[in-house]
Amino acid sequence: MLRRSLDFIYRAAGGLAALFILAIVVLVFAQVGLNLADKIWAALTGQGVGLTIPSYADFTGFFLAASSFLALAYALRAGGHIRVTLLIGRMPKGPRRLTEICVVTVALAMSAYATWYLGLLVLESLEYGDRSPGMVSVPLWIVQMPVLLGLAILTLALVDELVGLLAGHAPSWDGKGENLLSE
Repeated sequence: MLRRSLDFIYRAAGGLAALFILAIVVLVFAQVGLNLADKIWAALTGQGVGLTIPSYADFTGFFLAASSFLALAYALRAGGHIRVTLLIGRMPKGPRRLTEICVVTVALAMSAYATWYLGLLVLESLEYGDRSPGMVSVPLWIVQMPVLLGLAILTLALVDELVGLLAGHAPSWDGKGENLLSE
């Protein structure tokens, strides 16, 4: 039951990341369409209207940050993170396992640290009413929340990995994403 719940969280975060990527595509496509319409109008009338989506570049940046961080845990579990296995791939099973545990522990510490301090930043942005610059001003805590959520889910995934490794299970990424360059 717990395993299914955790896997659902990782997949849901990955799905949400994909929706943010889709939002980027839609927003950029709409702006390109408006630019094209404006150029056609200028060619026909001699003067452009200046059609634009206010702060579209800001929103695409916000969406990119959200999608990048929300995808972290899903990519970890799917073996999508870049791993340099030149050394670890040649190790015997025991030292390899110990190395994996050490690496996951360090990654967990870094992720937990980043999650904690980003959480404090979100609270500070909420407390002071920080807003984004631009034509459309957005409260920064709204922009920061998906990044915080993504980091928190990554931290959860790393705890999940560490518990699994300490229990004797293989890493979730084992055998996934390997040899992509040779295919």
